[in-house]
Amino acid sequence: MTGPVLAVDQGTSGTKALVVCPERGVLGAGFAAVRPRHLPGGLVEVDPAELYASVLDAGRRALDEAGEPVVATGLANQGETVLAWDPDTGRPLTDALVWQDRRAESLCTRLAAHDEELRALTGLPLDPYFAAPKMAWIRRHLTRDGVVTTSDTWLVHRLTGAFVTDAATAGRTQLLDLDRTAWSPRALEIHGLSAERLPEIVDCAAPVGTTTAFGPPIPLTGLAVDQQAALLAQRVTRPGGAKCTYGTGAFLLAHTGDAPRRGTSGLVSCVAWRLAGHTSYCLDGQVLTAASAVRWLTDLGVITGAADLDPVGGAVPDSGGVTFVPALAGLAAPWWRGDARGSLTGLGLDTTPGHLVRALCEGLAAQVAELADAAAADLGSPLDLLRVDGGLTRSALLLQTQADLLQRPVEVSALPDATALGAATLARLGADPGLSVEAALPEGKPAAVYEPRVTPGEAAERRGAFRTAVAALLGP
Repeated sequence: MTGPVLAVDQGTSGTKALVVCPERGVLGAGFAAVRPRHLPGGLVEVDPAELYASVLDAGRRALDEAGEPVVATGLANQGETVLAWDPDTGRPLTDALVWQDRRAESLCTRLAAHDEELRALTGLPLDPYFAAPKMAWIRRHLTRDGVVTTSDTWLVHRLTGAFVTDAATAGRTQLLDLDRTAWSPRALEIHGLSAERLPEIVDCAAPVGTTTAFGPPIPLTGLAVDQQAALLAQRVTRPGGAKCTYGTGAFLLAHTGDAPRRGTSGLVSCVAWRLAGHTSYCLDGQVLTAASAVRWLTDLGVITGAADLDPVGGAVPDSGGVTFVPALAGLAAPWWRGDARGSLTGLGLDTTPGHLVRALCEGLAAQVAELADAAAADLGSPLDLLRVDGGLTRSALLLQTQADLLQRPVEVSALPDATALGAATLARLGADPGLSVEAALPEGKPAAVYEPRVTPGEAAERRGAFRTAVAALLGP
């Protein structure tokens, strides 16, 4: 089946939609903002109606701009955002708890004795970042009615009436048996969710229903977590490569092949995708605040937005001794300390906005470098390269810093919307089972390549300073 597809990336701060043609590229684009509420105590929630409205708005804008019909649609989702809803009416029964939300911390503390068992079963450590603790919190504190699922299941139900989730998204719940890619009765029991009605787990590329929400009937044939969709679009389809998406957070994924790799580095082991019943796996590391840390500096008045990173940071040669650990929503892999908060050290009367910007870029790049090293340790060999995408890749300062600290080439995607293009790839594969993955992928040439400009010794010194600051933050 040839012809354009509609790809929808439902993200934390907005929904991006593209109409993508295999021969002519992007024919139309649409964007609709989403505004999560950040509340005291690490709570982050959003009105589900706003999520759904943003999908419709962005999708319709992309279709209007393209001005021609599409043969299928694909949907990428946030992964760990959850809500309760009525399966008969589709009506939300709660707000959606966003992946960054920490309110289930106390539940995780009570289940601490099961951490190793859950890691072995699901590949995930016990942390409120994942879906199951949030689902259990909703059941204990908000409602026993309806079903409680990740946001993709609700969106797909609203669009098509189906009650499904894809294997990659199911792998973000801490309820999936990682080896069997099926719901784990034991994990459900540990979380107190044994009585729940759970969606059917489907392949990432397969027809799941038809939607008329955008106008004419369109088959929905592609589903995935946003980061796994970007991994696919970046053509990281075998071990040795990794991608990092710099969005609200920064997420590094490394392909591990046909078997889950449960390492000791603190990275998450999860499903990359399941195609035609065959599962591929990846390692996943998270920096919980990336663009959201830039927004924090903006809200403080230090800069006026992400476009200031290069001109303001470029006004000084280095960070002036300032070290920034941007753990503004806690530290995820490889530390898993959600209680941690950010630190700025080495400040002086001579510290300028440029020094703060440099320190932020250094802190983000150092965290990503830690994740890359952890992935290499688990894989048993160094990563060949890092492919990057996302809004912050517009900053040459950040990417040069990343290459310097990583001591590896950093390839910048020519695809600014890799997640949506991954969803488009899955939609095409689901609509045309005879199509190969290679044939369905977008062109893979990078827009730019950043090579390290500092010596390994200088990189080690700068990363050592960051590790020291993290150690001081975490305490004995």
